[in-house]
Amino acid sequence: MTLVSKIFAITLAVFSLASCEKVSAQSGTGTSAVSSQSDVFAAAEDTSSGHTEETEKNDLMPVLSINNKKIDVEWENNDSVRALAELAEKGDVTSEMSMYGGFEQVGSLGTSLPRNDKQTTTAPGDIVLYSGSNIVVFYGSNSWSYTRLGRITGMTESELAGLLGSGDVTLTISSSGK
Repeated sequence: MTLVSKIFAITLAVFSLASCEKVSAQSGTGTSAVSSQSDVFAAAEDTSSGHTEETEKNDLMPVLSINNKKIDVEWENNDSVRALAELAEKGDVTSEMSMYGGFEQVGSLGTSLPRNDKQTTTAPGDIVLYSGSNIVVFYGSNSWSYTRLGRITGMTESELAGLLGSGDVTLTISSSGK
């Protein structure tokens, strides 16, 4: 957690405590302030330790590797990604992908996932579900009806093109619990 986030959490706790004390003074009891003070500092401590719902959500997301290289992905929050994560919990999902059209790698997942296709214009790094059972990773752009799964982060367009545009690749999706 960053220093700014910690300062914000402490400031929030102080303001919340001040509000609780004001309410307590008006009602003539001191117990609600003590109880609220404990709750506020416990919440601030949870936030300052970096344990948040966002952290828990990311812990459940699948891990993507291409040709045995772990790739950072910002996953979508949808039924397709949750189904993919559940599938990976049972064992690695491997797809032998093939170059297509000079802008994407396409491979079968071997099963169908829930889909919510929408007309989409992709960009390099986008990961989508096509026809419910194929995963597509873009190093170029295309416009079609897809379900968004995620986006590769931390790589430039030229790095994506080097990784994905030089021949077929093996994509592996693993459980984050491994």
